[in-house]
Amino acid sequence: MTLADKITSARLVLAPVFFAIYLLPPLAGSQPVTVSVLWALFIVSEITDLIDGKVARKRGEVHDFGKLFDPFADVLVRISYFLCFVLDRILPAAFLLLILYREFGILFVRILMMKKGVALGARKGGKIKAVAYMAAGAAALLASCAGRLGLDSRAYAVLRAAAVVIFGVSVVLALASFADYTGVYRRTGVPKSGED
Repeated sequence: MTLADKITSARLVLAPVFFAIYLLPPLAGSQPVTVSVLWALFIVSEITDLIDGKVARKRGEVHDFGKLFDPFADVLVRISYFLCFVLDRILPAAFLLLILYREFGILFVRILMMKKGVALGARKGGKIKAVAYMAAGAAALLASCAGRLGLDSRAYAVLRAAAVVIFGVSVVLALASFADYTGVYRRTGVPKSGED
């Protein structure tokens, strides 16, 4: 594995750690520590997403595996966040379901492209969607922290509403980028019936 791949793989470790810590039952007086740890995990995960591609390009280590591994790790970590927030009733489950449909659809398109010998990496729309996912995750984590720390219920409601709006925007962007990816696949020539 290249250095960039190792940085990417950190997200595969951080995702289940975030999930486990988020769902730990609260102990008396432990919430400030839990909040700090969750934010640290969130920030490190997002930073690794920002730097792995830059490292690969700077070191001349861009390759097909990395083009597929990076978006896979991104999806895994963000789905882990979103599932936590859905279980906590901060984000709507229907939005998460739409995102899962989109991500499995992209996986299928990438497999089809690999059969054509093309490693379909992240496109501009996918990158914009990833930023929206990150913003939705950050807003939902703010709402979660407000609840964990016992802040004013109005502040929690405002933060939760903001998270839902950003999450909704990210769903729209995700579906738009899915249309873009399927368009790329069509332009490469869809096999006729009976062809592999």
